[in-house]
Amino acid sequence: MTRFITNTGVAIISNRTVRPIIQGVAVAFLAISSVAMVGCSKTIKPDEHKPTKLVQLEQQVNLLEPVFAVTTSAKGNAKDPLSLQVGLNGNQVIVASRDGNVSAYDAQGKNLWQVNVGSEITGGVAVDASHDIAIVSTRDAKIIALDGKTGQVRWQRPTTGTILSPALIHNNRVIVSGNDGLLQGLSLQSGNPVWQFATQVPSISVRGSASPVLLDDSTVLIATADGRLHALNIETGQPLWSRRVGVPSGASEVQRMTDIDGNPVVDNGQLFAISYSGQLVGVDLRSERILFVQDASSLKSLATTNDSVIATTLSGDVKAFNRVTGEPMWENSELRYRQLTNPVLIGNYIAVGDLEGVVHLLSPQTGKIVSRTSTKGALSTLQVQADNLMTQSQSGQVNIWRLSH
Repeated sequence: MTRFITNTGVAIISNRTVRPIIQGVAVAFLAISSVAMVGCSKTIKPDEHKPTKLVQLEQQVNLLEPVFAVTTSAKGNAKDPLSLQVGLNGNQVIVASRDGNVSAYDAQGKNLWQVNVGSEITGGVAVDASHDIAIVSTRDAKIIALDGKTGQVRWQRPTTGTILSPALIHNNRVIVSGNDGLLQGLSLQSGNPVWQFATQVPSISVRGSASPVLLDDSTVLIATADGRLHALNIETGQPLWSRRVGVPSGASEVQRMTDIDGNPVVDNGQLFAISYSGQLVGVDLRSERILFVQDASSLKSLATTNDSVIATTLSGDVKAFNRVTGEPMWENSELRYRQLTNPVLIGNYIAVGDLEGVVHLLSPQTGKIVSRTSTKGALSTLQVQADNLMTQSQSGQVNIWRLSH
């Protein structure tokens, strides 16, 4: 296995073992024009771009009020991309650290329990509050279920590949996506495998993966490294349809990468997905009609508002597109090369984080930055849950903010 680093700072893994694909009802997308990507090779040193310096805001308004902060361990393989998320279990905050510790805190930051799962954590935390269960995945290819109240291990299950994204828990199923292309549906109660679905693994792909997301109450949607979306029945794993989003373009394998590492977004009867190879696609789920295809490249999840879909690009631009026509609405380039997180909608603002731990709030109408808040360490993922903005930095700082009014 060989690792390359692109000029976007993205780790790329070469893996010559390709698993066979289980064919579902395959329906190809329309032919999509793609954007030429920047490649790299073993002998060419990638271009280095300095992060754009932040310009002081004309009228700084403090919009985020801190409500929770703890520091966890950041020990482990710091060079490996890691995107851990915070889990909320009622009034508890459950966090995982890179070195294998999973901890629960009350709203005041008091530690309630802590357990070490014996290996570096690569995927988590997923929480099912109704069953008081938290799911994490480890570098040595294990899925571990913990009791949300005590931290006691309820079950653990070995997998064939490392899980690099949080699981989806729904309808008594734990859905996980491995970096070997194998998707699994496990019993929430026992961890026993219920179904498996194999997807094709490209010879070269970005190290990372999208989390499984709900398409509807009985259907899970999974994005894969070969640029496809797969819809499966959550209970049985029966494939329902497959769509291609990322379209390969270019002469080299690196240029032809089509990874979809950002979670697809399903919102108000529409589906949005974006690929490394440069396609942002909007689909009307009711009519199964493609609404638009726009040029945009990202490895991050998208955000939506009532009238727009927001993306953070590989180069660090924040872009808004009309969610029906795909027409560009605005673009903010003030954060270029700052290795932005996914955008999220919090209240009436769009939030993005960066490599210095700064959270920026933008107007969804204009893209203008209206407020900033800082934490410690580079950010890779933002979450919004129950009106809370949650972050976990690469240095182990966990913060929860609430929008002030």
